[in-house]
Amino acid sequence: MANRFLTLAALCLFLAVGLGAFGAHGLRGRIDEAALAVYQTAVQYQFWHGLGLALVAILSRHDPGSRLLCWSGWLLVAGIALFSGSLYLLVASGARGFGAVTPVGGLSFLAAWLVLVVYAWRRWK
Repeated sequence: MANRFLTLAALCLFLAVGLGAFGAHGLRGRIDEAALAVYQTAVQYQFWHGLGLALVAILSRHDPGSRLLCWSGWLLVAGIALFSGSLYLLVASGARGFGAVTPVGGLSFLAAWLVLVVYAWRRWK
């Protein structure tokens, strides 16, 4: 699982850098400031949670059988896809319906971090 999460984290971070650069240079002046702010939020959340996924990958190398780390990792992947993905689609299409998916991604992020808290708490004891 560690290698999968590390691969997904690296891909996610690669895309975050590329999409961030595209937003800064390719979208400025083409979309309004509000849409650009939404796009930047998507990039920022993708970047930070990609780093979180890398952390889970590193922890998984030291505890390869942990179901909690597995859950945390997949919840981060889901959160990135649902939260950032829905915001990218909203900006690209203008269809407000994609915004309805964003909170599900946010809940996935929260669940991922909470599962990581439980993992850490159990390791601390």
